[in-house]
Amino acid sequence: MAAPFSLNGRLLESFMTKEQYLTLNRASGPNSDAPTAPFVKVIAIIATLGGLLFGYDTGVISGALLFMGSELHLTPLTTGLVTSSLLFGAAFGALLAGHMANAAGRKKIIIYLAVIFAIGAVGTAMAPDVSWMIFFRLVLGVAVGGAAATVPVYIAEIAPANKRGQLVTLQELMIVSGQLLAYISNASFHELWGGESTWRWMLAVATLPAVLLWFGMMFMPDTPRWYAMKGRLAEARRVLDRTRRPEDVEWELMEIEETLEAQRAQGKPRLRELLTPWLFKLFMIGIGIAVIQQMTGVNTIMYYAPTVLTAVGMSDNAALVATVANGVVSVLMTFVGIWMLGKIGRRTMTMIGQFGCTACLVFIGAVSYLLPETVNGQPDALRGYMVLAGMLMFLCFQQGALSPVTWLLLSEIFPTRLRGIFMGGAVFSMWIANFLISLFFPILLAWVGLSGTFFIFAAFGILGATFVIKCVPETRNRSLEQIEHYLHDWLDNSPEGQRRARERKAYRGQMDKARL
Repeated sequence: MAAPFSLNGRLLESFMTKEQYLTLNRASGPNSDAPTAPFVKVIAIIATLGGLLFGYDTGVISGALLFMGSELHLTPLTTGLVTSSLLFGAAFGALLAGHMANAAGRKKIIIYLAVIFAIGAVGTAMAPDVSWMIFFRLVLGVAVGGAAATVPVYIAEIAPANKRGQLVTLQELMIVSGQLLAYISNASFHELWGGESTWRWMLAVATLPAVLLWFGMMFMPDTPRWYAMKGRLAEARRVLDRTRRPEDVEWELMEIEETLEAQRAQGKPRLRELLTPWLFKLFMIGIGIAVIQQMTGVNTIMYYAPTVLTAVGMSDNAALVATVANGVVSVLMTFVGIWMLGKIGRRTMTMIGQFGCTACLVFIGAVSYLLPETVNGQPDALRGYMVLAGMLMFLCFQQGALSPVTWLLLSEIFPTRLRGIFMGGAVFSMWIANFLISLFFPILLAWVGLSGTFFIFAAFGILGATFVIKCVPETRNRSLEQIEHYLHDWLDNSPEGQRRARERKAYRGQMDKARL
């Protein structure tokens, strides 16, 4: 079987008339029209409080920077370090959490992360100088990165296949809601108290959702796939009984056991398995999916929006209020993204997001380049509001398409026994890219100006679009186990891999006939 895509750029269409990795039975599995069990919704809401904290802690700094500068004696360098230190910590938090999630379980890791979130929030709010601020931002980063790597996996493994897209995307909704909450908090504290220490209250607010996350997760189960991986089949069945229709439980448990049986023969997951050609290709695809989401420069808009808007002529207060609009659009478009995931494929949605973001970056660059900075000695208001309009259009594509599908794809494409390690590695790469972009954004702004900076991001967007066309797979309407076999057969071009692919094709054909 020839690979439909590969890292060398080959792009072929599947020749199979009836895809063996799509579940044909409408009564169960990915094609089921069964409603989501209430308990699954409760689990998803509580777990994604980690996403809310993720969003708040990354968004709050945009407004806090305007007020902490004088008290902490910030320079351009230390401003970049305060902002980017969280991202550096997040990279290693993702790596550690991804590795530990396989051993300790997804639930325990999220509980530990809630404690770290609380420590980081209190520490940043009470930081006496810039050194302590950077340290506690690093601590917060560990929690943010860990949540980014663990929460989508937890939800993907516990959600029924037909609702996995919408429920995993709830993580993105909570992230942007957290950012909106941060922007509202920033503007409100400034309006109500407006003192030099206002920023401390902005940062302290994050303690409350951290406590709620810790308390809520104490009552949640781990995922059926993790229980099964540890040989705890009775507990796996109990979770499935509470989250699936009765007729779906045996079907899914059988599929989980079937996949894990094959994996047990391979032993415990090891990093050296990355040397396996098809797994290395898959890991590189995962890294690519993670990195292109950051290369659009989305988080420079989220972190530095007030800075950018004041640079084009807005007052501090107007910039803070305008930033709230960024948050509102992000939340609304994430709802659109959740709806779209139920209608179109992951690959199509990624392409829409990538091409749309690139076009908006070109627009922002062109506006800032062509329109004058001042009119009659005053900042050009039209230029400022056109840049804001470009940001809002950008966020429509980023938060409505690209960001939701990124987290979903990363939670889907990696094999169960390696999911924690691979997810951690991919999210580590995402945060390193985020760290570098955020660290160098102020430098780029000073070096090539606003227009040049956004044109550079647009160039990266073109590279990202090329990657999407050549390498991003389609995973919609497949269970996690089906995706695993599907990608294995897609990427493994060795004679042994192709022999196993043929055997699996024949077996899946027999199973589908038996279910029909």
